[in-house]
Amino acid sequence: MSSYEKTLKLVTNLDRAGIEARLAEIRAAANAAGLAELAQLFAGAEGAPRAQLESTVRSALKWLAGRPDCKALAAQLELVEINLPNLK
Repeated sequence: MSSYEKTLKLVTNLDRAGIEARLAEIRAAANAAGLAELAQLFAGAEGAPRAQLESTVRSALKWLAGRPDCKALAAQLELVEINLPNLK
């Protein structure tokens, strides 16, 4: 069982480092699942401005919509989305 199949703990206090770490995990999981297009969306996410990350996360969520086999990745992205207002 992958870490993405476990129950998600709702975390609403991620800082930039935490958000970027989650995005790196999502990128790695997408690559491992053969979802290179999704993984590519997060190339260069480290240090990106908040507006760019918000746009990228929204695009990724749209990309994942309708893909029931990717619900765990979508849930991780939703967690990141909740935390984006914490970016300074």
